[in-house]
Amino acid sequence: MPVSERRPNRDIPIINDRIRFPKLRVIDADGAQLGIMTTREAQQLADEKSLDLVLVSDKADPPVCKIIDYGKHKFEQEKKAKEARKKQHTVDVKEVKMRYKIEEHDYNVRISQAERFIKSGDKVKATIMFRGREIQHSDLAETLLKRMAQDLQEIAEVQQAPKKEGRNMMMLLAPKK
Repeated sequence: MPVSERRPNRDIPIINDRIRFPKLRVIDADGAQLGIMTTREAQQLADEKSLDLVLVSDKADPPVCKIIDYGKHKFEQEKKAKEARKKQHTVDVKEVKMRYKIEEHDYNVRISQAERFIKSGDKVKATIMFRGREIQHSDLAETLLKRMAQDLQEIAEVQQAPKKEGRNMMMLLAPKK
């Protein structure tokens, strides 16, 4: 027996001849209640109108079925799902890298980059890299990261305070709610 027959897909509703309940509560395509009837009667009613009998809720007593055009119904559901996906925004983590000896203009460029990322709804990971003996000056790097947090405090909040990770020091900023 193939796997597809053993475990039916939960996303696909049960339609027409696959409905295996003795009694059903039937709803018309317009939303009018037609009452409780046998599965055979409901299927005949759907066939007369050239529509499908779709199981809406199998948890109810008796289960609820609707007489609708299944193809059209499925198309509408996909359209709604596509619209919902369009509207959602995934939060990414963008990184801004610099050195603790950064010049003022370069620092302002990093601030504007971070500002742009935060305004678009993304988190910003500010990283200061150390080379060679520069790691001795981690206090200067921490001061720089705190200055960055101060400069961006109107639009961002510190999600993770400055912390040292190997030859880097990093801080995570998130957009304010």
